[in-house]
Amino acid sequence: MGPVTLRVADLDAMIRYYRDGVTLELLSHDGPVAVLGRGGVPAMILQHAPELKHASPRSAGLFHTAILFDTREALATALLSVATKHPGTFTGSADHLVSEAFYFDDPEGNGVELYFDRDRSTWSWTHGTVEMATIFLDPNGYLREHLTERGADAAAAGTGLGNAGVGHVHLSVGDVASAREFYVDRLGFDQTATYGDQALFVSAGGYHHHMAMNTWKSLGAGRRQLALGLGKVEILVPTADDLGELGERMAHFRVPSREDGRTIAFDDPWANVVEVRAAE
Repeated sequence: MGPVTLRVADLDAMIRYYRDGVTLELLSHDGPVAVLGRGGVPAMILQHAPELKHASPRSAGLFHTAILFDTREALATALLSVATKHPGTFTGSADHLVSEAFYFDDPEGNGVELYFDRDRSTWSWTHGTVEMATIFLDPNGYLREHLTERGADAAAAGTGLGNAGVGHVHLSVGDVASAREFYVDRLGFDQTATYGDQALFVSAGGYHHHMAMNTWKSLGAGRRQLALGLGKVEILVPTADDLGELGERMAHFRVPSREDGRTIAFDDPWANVVEVRAAE
């Protein structure tokens, strides 16, 4: 997954949240656009759009952006940082068997997941479906077990530890059947799990999920209007040949696209923008 673009009303406040709270680095800030990530790799692109309004809470759009940390120590560091600097934004936590996750809402209501993946050798697959669950995960216990003195110092400084980037993106959609048709049958992801007709999880390369779509708050939602919140989701494919093949595939299904020679962009059935580019 590439970076997630958000349209935001208060750019300075959102920079502070993702930089000082989530512990991403401010890679660039050019006028109305700020880019945050780690190690020079973008994870969040914030576009200042104060003229826009917030979307209805029942509309399609972003459910959460999930930031993947490479160690439990790094996740615990970010957890402490957000919890102490933005204590009112914590919304929950869970052991998902494949991962350990903590959930927040940023200052403008965009969902954020901070998580660590368990080793792939521990994931359980049955006929192409990965076993996931939602088991209570005590955040205070997690900090006691995994927070180090080095991590506490980093959290206080808002600098974070290790590598972190977008691990997956979870969308709110109007119905799961249309999501499956677009993301699996057309875009080409593999289905890895479902929760009945409420949620769909998809991936490439045997990951538990690179994207998910649910109707928990947005059942029956139509196409999004221009509003604050999700601007676009970026997906990386390995090569330019893969990008060309995807363009041909989507053209075969008569999915309208926008191309600039480096990227191909599509609107999903709810006008969530998905932009695909080659990693090399």
